[in-house]
Amino acid sequence: MNDYAGQIDEAAAAVKKRLDVTPEVGIILGTGLDALAGEIRNPRRVRYADIPHFPTATVTTHKAEYVFGRLGGRNVCAMAGRFHKYQGYTMREIALPVWVMHRLGMKVLIVSNACGGMREEHAPGDLFLIEDHINLLGDNPLIGLDETVFGNPFLDMLDPYDRDLIALAEKAAKAEGVTVRKGVYASVPGPNLETRAEYVWLRAIGADVVGMSTVPEVLVARQCGVRCLGLACITDRCVPGELQPVDIARIIRTAAEAEPKLTRIVQRVIEKMKV
Repeated sequence: MNDYAGQIDEAAAAVKKRLDVTPEVGIILGTGLDALAGEIRNPRRVRYADIPHFPTATVTTHKAEYVFGRLGGRNVCAMAGRFHKYQGYTMREIALPVWVMHRLGMKVLIVSNACGGMREEHAPGDLFLIEDHINLLGDNPLIGLDETVFGNPFLDMLDPYDRDLIALAEKAAKAEGVTVRKGVYASVPGPNLETRAEYVWLRAIGADVVGMSTVPEVLVARQCGVRCLGLACITDRCVPGELQPVDIARIIRTAAEAEPKLTRIVQRVIEKMKV
Protein backbone atom coordinates (compact mmCIF):
# COMPACT_ATOMS: atom_id res chain seq x y z
CA MET A 1 0.00 0.00 0.00
CA ASN A 2 2.96 2.34 0.52
CA ASP A 3 3.74 1.77 -3.17
CA TYR A 4 0.20 2.93 -3.95
CA ALA A 5 0.68 6.07 -1.85
CA GLY A 6 3.85 6.73 -3.81
CA GLN A 7 1.99 6.31 -7.10
CA ILE A 8 -0.59 8.86 -6.00
CA ASP A 9 2.14 11.33 -5.05
CA GLU A 10 3.99 10.82 -8.34
CA ALA A 11 0.80 11.25 -10.36
CA ALA A 12 -0.14 14.44 -8.51
CA ALA A 13 3.39 15.82 -8.92
CA ALA A 14 3.27 15.15 -12.67
CA VAL A 15 0.04 17.11 -13.01
CA LYS A 16 1.43 20.01 -10.98
CA LYS A 17 4.43 20.22 -13.31
CA ARG A 18 2.10 20.78 -16.24
CA LEU A 19 -0.02 23.51 -14.64
CA ASP A 20 -0.07 25.40 -11.38
CA VAL A 21 -3.72 25.41 -10.27
CA THR A 22 -5.64 24.55 -7.14
CA PRO A 23 -9.06 23.15 -8.14
CA GLU A 24 -11.68 23.69 -5.46
CA VAL A 25 -14.20 21.45 -7.21
CA GLY A 26 -13.71 18.11 -8.92
CA ILE A 27 -16.25 16.91 -11.47
CA ILE A 28 -16.53 13.36 -12.79
CA LEU A 29 -18.30 13.26 -16.15
CA GLY A 30 -20.47 10.20 -16.70
CA THR A 31 -21.48 8.37 -19.85
CA GLY A 32 -22.91 10.77 -22.41
CA LEU A 33 -22.40 13.74 -20.08
CA ASP A 34 -18.95 14.97 -21.09
CA ALA A 35 -20.22 18.07 -22.92
CA LEU A 36 -20.04 19.90 -19.59
CA ALA A 37 -16.25 20.06 -20.07
CA GLY A 38 -16.90 22.35 -23.02
CA GLU A 39 -18.34 24.97 -20.65
CA ILE A 40 -15.11 25.26 -18.68
CA ARG A 41 -13.43 28.61 -19.36
CA ASN A 42 -9.72 28.86 -20.20
CA PRO A 43 -9.42 25.07 -20.31
CA ARG A 44 -6.09 23.38 -19.82
CA ARG A 45 -5.90 19.67 -20.45
CA VAL A 46 -3.71 16.93 -19.05
CA ARG A 47 -3.96 13.57 -20.78
CA TYR A 48 -4.11 10.51 -18.58
CA ALA A 49 -1.44 9.01 -20.84
CA ASP A 50 0.96 11.70 -19.59
CA ILE A 51 0.36 10.94 -15.91
CA PRO A 52 2.41 8.18 -14.24
CA HIS A 53 0.48 5.11 -13.04
CA PHE A 54 -2.81 6.23 -14.65
CA PRO A 55 -4.91 3.79 -16.61
CA THR A 56 -5.49 5.23 -20.07
CA ALA A 57 -8.30 3.20 -21.63
CA THR A 58 -11.78 4.42 -20.76
CA VAL A 59 -15.06 3.36 -22.38
CA THR A 60 -15.42 4.36 -26.04
CA THR A 61 -17.69 7.32 -25.25
CA HIS A 62 -15.23 8.84 -22.79
CA LYS A 63 -12.12 10.91 -23.39
CA ALA A 64 -9.10 10.30 -21.19
CA GLU A 65 -8.00 13.60 -19.70
CA TYR A 66 -8.35 16.07 -16.88
CA VAL A 67 -9.77 19.46 -17.91
CA PHE A 68 -8.78 22.34 -15.62
CA GLY A 69 -10.27 25.82 -15.76
CA ARG A 70 -13.06 28.06 -14.46
CA LEU A 71 -16.71 27.13 -14.08
CA GLY A 72 -19.28 28.96 -12.01
CA GLY A 73 -16.60 31.39 -10.90
CA ARG A 74 -14.40 28.71 -9.33
CA ASN A 75 -11.34 26.67 -10.25
CA VAL A 76 -12.45 23.20 -11.28
CA CYS A 77 -10.95 19.94 -12.46
CA ALA A 78 -13.18 17.77 -14.63
CA MET A 79 -12.46 14.12 -15.31
CA ALA A 80 -13.36 13.59 -18.97
CA GLY A 81 -13.17 9.82 -18.74
CA ARG A 82 -13.52 7.56 -15.72
CA PHE A 83 -12.69 3.93 -15.05
CA HIS A 84 -15.04 1.08 -14.23
CA LYS A 85 -14.87 -2.32 -12.60
CA TYR A 86 -16.41 -3.93 -15.69
CA GLN A 87 -13.34 -2.88 -17.69
CA GLY A 88 -11.23 -5.05 -15.42
CA TYR A 89 -9.74 -2.24 -13.38
CA THR A 90 -9.02 -2.67 -9.69
CA MET A 91 -10.59 -0.41 -7.11
CA ARG A 92 -7.22 1.28 -6.58
CA GLU A 93 -7.00 2.10 -10.29
CA ILE A 94 -10.57 3.42 -10.33
CA ALA A 95 -9.90 5.57 -7.26
CA LEU A 96 -6.49 6.94 -8.29
CA PRO A 97 -7.79 10.06 -10.12
CA VAL A 98 -9.84 11.05 -7.07
CA TRP A 99 -6.86 10.74 -4.75
CA VAL A 100 -4.91 12.94 -7.18
CA MET A 101 -7.62 15.63 -7.33
CA HIS A 102 -7.63 15.68 -3.53
CA ARG A 103 -3.85 16.11 -3.49
CA LEU A 104 -4.31 19.05 -5.89
CA GLY A 105 -6.73 20.78 -3.50
CA MET A 106 -10.25 19.51 -4.25
CA LYS A 107 -12.78 20.23 -1.48
CA VAL A 108 -16.02 19.25 -3.24
CA LEU A 109 -16.63 16.38 -5.69
CA ILE A 110 -19.55 16.41 -8.11
CA VAL A 111 -20.14 12.98 -9.63
CA SER A 112 -22.40 12.39 -12.62
CA ASN A 113 -23.52 9.17 -14.24
CA ALA A 114 -26.07 7.55 -16.49
CA CYS A 115 -28.42 5.15 -14.74
CA GLY A 116 -31.54 3.06 -15.11
CA GLY A 117 -34.68 4.27 -13.32
CA MET A 118 -36.60 1.57 -11.49
CA ARG A 119 -39.61 3.54 -10.26
CA GLU A 120 -42.84 4.11 -12.15
CA GLU A 121 -42.45 7.90 -12.13
CA HIS A 122 -39.01 7.75 -13.78
CA ALA A 123 -38.72 8.68 -17.45
CA PRO A 124 -35.71 8.69 -19.77
CA GLY A 125 -34.04 12.09 -19.62
CA ASP A 126 -35.04 12.79 -16.01
CA LEU A 127 -32.28 14.02 -13.70
CA PHE A 128 -31.77 12.25 -10.37
CA LEU A 129 -30.13 13.46 -7.16
CA ILE A 130 -28.36 10.70 -5.26
CA GLU A 131 -29.22 10.81 -1.56
CA ASP A 132 -27.65 7.47 -0.63
CA HIS A 133 -26.14 4.42 -2.29
CA ILE A 134 -25.86 0.64 -2.08
CA ASN A 135 -22.47 -0.87 -2.94
CA LEU A 136 -23.01 -4.13 -4.85
CA LEU A 137 -19.62 -4.10 -6.56
CA GLY A 138 -18.22 -6.76 -4.25
CA ASP A 139 -15.21 -4.61 -3.44
CA ASN A 140 -14.19 -1.37 -1.76
CA PRO A 141 -11.23 0.96 -2.50
CA LEU A 142 -10.67 1.50 1.23
CA ILE A 143 -9.76 -2.15 1.83
CA GLY A 144 -6.13 -2.49 2.82
CA LEU A 145 -5.45 1.19 3.41
CA ASP A 146 -2.50 1.88 5.68
CA GLU A 147 -3.96 4.08 8.40
CA THR A 148 -0.57 5.66 9.07
CA VAL A 149 -0.50 6.92 5.47
CA PHE A 150 -4.13 7.41 4.44
CA GLY A 151 -5.83 8.03 7.77
CA ASN A 152 -8.82 6.29 9.28
CA PRO A 153 -10.61 3.97 6.77
CA PHE A 154 -13.54 3.35 9.15
CA LEU A 155 -15.46 6.38 7.98
CA ASP A 156 -19.05 7.06 8.93
CA MET A 157 -21.36 6.84 5.90
CA LEU A 158 -24.59 8.16 7.40
CA ASP A 159 -24.61 10.98 4.82
CA PRO A 160 -22.25 10.12 1.95
CA TYR A 161 -23.90 12.80 -0.20
CA ASP A 162 -23.88 16.27 1.32
CA ARG A 163 -27.36 17.42 2.31
CA ASP A 164 -26.60 21.10 1.82
CA LEU A 165 -25.35 20.43 -1.71
CA ILE A 166 -28.45 18.34 -2.47
CA ALA A 167 -30.67 21.21 -1.28
CA LEU A 168 -28.66 23.64 -3.38
CA ALA A 169 -29.06 21.40 -6.45
CA GLU A 170 -32.81 21.22 -5.87
CA LYS A 171 -33.00 25.02 -5.74
CA ALA A 172 -30.91 25.25 -8.90
CA ALA A 173 -33.20 22.79 -10.69
CA LYS A 174 -36.27 24.75 -9.63
CA ALA A 175 -34.71 27.98 -10.89
CA GLU A 176 -34.02 26.29 -14.23
CA GLY A 177 -37.48 24.76 -14.44
CA VAL A 178 -36.00 21.24 -14.41
CA THR A 179 -37.73 18.36 -12.65
CA VAL A 180 -35.35 16.23 -10.59
CA ARG A 181 -36.00 12.93 -8.84
CA LYS A 182 -34.02 11.78 -5.82
CA GLY A 183 -33.34 8.62 -3.89
CA VAL A 184 -30.97 5.66 -3.65
CA TYR A 185 -28.41 4.61 -6.28
CA ALA A 186 -27.25 0.98 -6.49
CA SER A 187 -23.84 0.35 -8.04
CA VAL A 188 -23.39 -3.03 -9.78
CA PRO A 189 -20.35 -4.46 -11.61
CA GLY A 190 -21.83 -4.71 -15.14
CA PRO A 191 -21.17 -4.64 -18.02
CA ASN A 192 -24.47 -6.38 -18.81
CA LEU A 193 -27.71 -4.72 -17.86
CA GLU A 194 -29.86 -6.40 -15.24
CA THR A 195 -32.36 -9.23 -15.57
CA ARG A 196 -36.02 -8.76 -14.74
CA ALA A 197 -35.51 -10.68 -11.48
CA GLU A 198 -32.53 -8.50 -10.56
CA TYR A 199 -34.57 -5.33 -11.01
CA VAL A 200 -37.26 -6.79 -8.73
CA TRP A 201 -34.61 -7.58 -6.11
CA LEU A 202 -32.90 -4.19 -6.38
CA ARG A 203 -36.19 -2.41 -5.78
CA ALA A 204 -36.91 -4.70 -2.83
CA ILE A 205 -33.65 -3.77 -1.09
CA GLY A 206 -34.38 -0.06 -1.43
CA ALA A 207 -32.68 1.05 -4.66
CA ASP A 208 -34.41 3.55 -6.94
CA VAL A 209 -31.86 3.67 -9.77
CA VAL A 210 -29.01 1.40 -10.84
CA GLY A 211 -25.67 2.02 -12.54
CA MET A 212 -22.07 0.80 -12.78
CA SER A 213 -19.97 3.57 -11.25
CA THR A 214 -19.84 6.41 -8.69
CA VAL A 215 -19.60 4.48 -5.41
CA PRO A 216 -15.82 3.85 -5.49
CA GLU A 217 -15.07 7.51 -6.18
CA VAL A 218 -17.43 8.71 -3.47
CA LEU A 219 -15.97 6.32 -0.89
CA VAL A 220 -12.49 7.69 -1.50
CA ALA A 221 -13.67 11.31 -1.54
CA ARG A 222 -15.48 10.88 1.76
CA GLN A 223 -12.45 9.17 3.31
CA CYS A 224 -10.50 12.31 2.32
CA GLY A 225 -13.10 14.57 3.94
CA VAL A 226 -14.37 15.83 0.56
CA ARG A 227 -18.06 16.75 0.32
CA CYS A 228 -19.94 14.96 -2.46
CA LEU A 229 -22.88 15.66 -4.74
CA GLY A 230 -24.21 12.91 -6.99
CA LEU A 231 -26.21 13.82 -10.11
CA ALA A 232 -27.47 11.14 -12.47
CA CYS A 233 -29.33 11.06 -15.76
CA ILE A 234 -32.00 8.40 -16.02
CA THR A 235 -31.50 6.94 -19.47
CA ASP A 236 -33.90 3.99 -19.50
CA ARG A 237 -36.94 2.68 -17.64
CA CYS A 238 -36.15 -0.42 -15.60
CA VAL A 239 -39.57 -1.01 -14.04
CA PRO A 240 -39.85 -4.84 -13.91
CA GLY A 241 -43.33 -5.06 -15.40
CA GLU A 242 -42.59 -2.60 -18.22
CA LEU A 243 -39.18 -3.68 -19.51
CA GLN A 244 -38.28 -3.15 -23.16
CA PRO A 245 -35.02 -4.06 -24.95
CA VAL A 246 -32.43 -1.29 -24.68
CA ASP A 247 -28.96 -0.79 -26.12
CA ILE A 248 -25.98 1.32 -25.15
CA ALA A 249 -26.36 3.65 -28.16
CA ARG A 250 -29.81 4.73 -26.98
CA ILE A 251 -28.56 5.14 -23.42
CA ILE A 252 -25.74 7.43 -24.59
CA ARG A 253 -28.09 9.41 -26.83
CA THR A 254 -30.58 9.96 -24.00
CA ALA A 255 -27.82 11.12 -21.63
CA ALA A 256 -26.45 13.51 -24.24
CA GLU A 257 -29.89 15.02 -24.83
CA ALA A 258 -30.35 15.62 -21.10
CA GLU A 259 -26.82 16.93 -20.57
CA PRO A 260 -27.62 20.66 -21.04
CA LYS A 261 -29.99 20.49 -18.05
CA LEU A 262 -27.31 18.88 -15.91
CA THR A 263 -24.73 21.47 -16.98
CA ARG A 264 -26.96 24.39 -15.99
CA ILE A 265 -27.64 22.87 -12.56
CA VAL A 266 -23.95 22.11 -11.93
CA GLN A 267 -22.97 25.65 -12.87
CA ARG A 268 -25.54 27.14 -10.49
CA VAL A 269 -24.47 24.82 -7.65
CA ILE A 270 -20.82 25.73 -8.09
CA GLU A 271 -21.68 29.43 -8.11
CA LYS A 272 -23.67 29.22 -4.86
CA MET A 273 -21.84 26.54 -2.85
CA LYS A 274 -19.64 27.22 0.13
CA VAL A 275 -16.25 25.54 -0.14
